[in-house]
Amino acid sequence: MGYAILAVMAVGVVLMLTRVLPTAFALGLMAVVIALLAGASVLGDKNSVGTTVLQTGSTLLAATMIAVLLGSWLGTLMEDTGIASTLVRKIVEFGGERPAVVALGVYFVAVLCGSITGSAPAAMLAGVVGIPAMIAVGVRPVVAGGTVLMGIATGLPLDLIGWQFLSDAIKIPLDQVRSFQLTLFPIVLVGSLLYILVETRRRGARHAWAVRLDAAPSARVRRGDAPWYALVAPAVPIVLALGFHVPIVPSLLAGVVYALLTTTRPGKLGERALRSLYRAFDVAAPPIVLFVAIGMLLSAVRLPGAVSALTPIVSALSPSGTLLFVLVFAALVPLCLYRGPFNVYGLGAGVAGVLVSGGIYPATAVLGLMASYGQVLGVSDPTSTQTVWSAQYAGVRPEKVMASTLPYTWLIAIGGLVLTAALHLT
Repeated sequence: MGYAILAVMAVGVVLMLTRVLPTAFALGLMAVVIALLAGASVLGDKNSVGTTVLQTGSTLLAATMIAVLLGSWLGTLMEDTGIASTLVRKIVEFGGERPAVVALGVYFVAVLCGSITGSAPAAMLAGVVGIPAMIAVGVRPVVAGGTVLMGIATGLPLDLIGWQFLSDAIKIPLDQVRSFQLTLFPIVLVGSLLYILVETRRRGARHAWAVRLDAAPSARVRRGDAPWYALVAPAVPIVLALGFHVPIVPSLLAGVVYALLTTTRPGKLGERALRSLYRAFDVAAPPIVLFVAIGMLLSAVRLPGAVSALTPIVSALSPSGTLLFVLVFAALVPLCLYRGPFNVYGLGAGVAGVLVSGGIYPATAVLGLMASYGQVLGVSDPTSTQTVWSAQYAGVRPEKVMASTLPYTWLIAIGGLVLTAALHLT
């Protein structure tokens, strides 16, 4: 039975890779088939497809879905009010003709954007102005796209939505997720800065058309610069969650309220709030649908029949000991690319569920494994939406961005695996 379930997972990976089915549909179909193979009844009050997988599973990540919507709302406001573009323009004006300085400035804006909202919206917030600005001062297009992606990935350990997802998916307290992610953050920061400092030394052609650094103040106002005191809006949720331990949903909501109050006239508050919220639903819909399917898959692999069938097989295949853990999973890093079996926002969530429910590794070690792989997925996967957008906007193919960034993200993942082994497997 366990091998049949693994075969279903393999077929699901093929369906996603070949784009025969969208990821969410493939995961939902896999959840139903796995549940049936695990001996679940079609209907019933307990351990059934209808109740456990479809009903309970679809709402398993409900807290994450609400966080996604609020993060998307704040991201939409940052775009509508000019907060993100103003941050980038100020940095470009400060950096002048120095490619490394401009790239570092755009990178830190991308970190802020990545800590608020993920995927393509974060790339657009930082990249719409940032990528042309970097190319204008001589940064190679592939590095300009990679810099934005590195910034988004650096923001992931601070991403409140990511904290909530990992907490819900792995069934681990939020405090433990926050603690590990903050410990991982310096590793990601160093690896990303290494990428920028090394890769920006190789200059590309200069394009004066890409950005105007000497625009008059009146022109900047016409483009919709946000007031200086509104520019801290993306930091508000992070400060509340990290400094004051405010729960994730109210922290994100506070960021939304602050962005509205500091950029909108009182008479226009309601109109802008509703308009941006409606746009946020469009942005949030794809990840929310994905999280519905992931919840179903997690519920399916946690069924008693699935756990008893998969645990002996996965246990036999899983490396034991700290050194083997690091070496084997470091070698398997590419399996999180191209929607592979270690993609944490796909089948990897199901694999994590098996590792935890089967008691193969401590939940904290699985957290470290998935967070480390998430760094590679968020930057170097040429099928992820943020990588595709950044590459195309910079005028290069996503595979070139993968080739440029993968050595660095692989190194970051290895650092995360070493950290995980040292903290949770010794």
